[in-house]
Amino acid sequence: MSGCQCCSNPPTLNPSSGAGHVEKLGGLDSYVTGSPNSKLAVLLISDIYGFEAPNLRKLADKLAAAGFFVAVPDFLHGDPYVSEDFSGLGIWLQDHGTDKGFEEAKPVIEDLKSKGFSAIGAAGFCWGAKVVVEVAKFTNFIQAAVLLHPSFVTLDDIKEVKVPIAILGAEIDQVSPPELVKQFEEVLSAKAEIDSFVKIFPGVAHGWTVRYDVQDEAANKRAEEAHKDLLEIFTKHVK
Repeated sequence: MSGCQCCSNPPTLNPSSGAGHVEKLGGLDSYVTGSPNSKLAVLLISDIYGFEAPNLRKLADKLAAAGFFVAVPDFLHGDPYVSEDFSGLGIWLQDHGTDKGFEEAKPVIEDLKSKGFSAIGAAGFCWGAKVVVEVAKFTNFIQAAVLLHPSFVTLDDIKEVKVPIAILGAEIDQVSPPELVKQFEEVLSAKAEIDSFVKIFPGVAHGWTVRYDVQDEAANKRAEEAHKDLLEIFTKHVK
């Protein structure tokens, strides 16, 4: 299983970053932020660099400010991929399969429902996008899905999606190249019963929504555009 080779520039992790805190959710340590009194929840599933990535937590806080309760579970169990050398990625993936992530997402979603959240959206980044698309193949887990610079997602996966879905792709992406994302769009266009949104962002590379230099004004602007699209999708369908 390959495909994350351009998930370069691992973030500097800070377990205490963000306005929220870490608690158990569905048996997993999870960064949570936002009002627990909200009836609307969003699940963010990280890329291979894990749930401590500051930009990911910043996005969670941004969604929380819009009224959602946001959870970012540690599906990697404290063992994110931290090397810039991807020769060991295949071995790492054997212990961190997206199939395992899907199985662990189920109790997280059930835990959210048990806490009174009546509508749930899920967004996945790179590795996490494959987990989200698996969840989106059912109607009883989430109300909407967003895949951002997805890895490992296939046309067959997209054909099985049963909830509203958005796919945000990058123009410069060896993992999910624009040609593949356009094929995803064609499949979704033929599924009239499923509301879908597909967008390829020009001039950006795989990972641009969460692995960007906060000191780079242009990079911030491009990431914020994707974040705005993500928020609009959840505002429309998670209610």
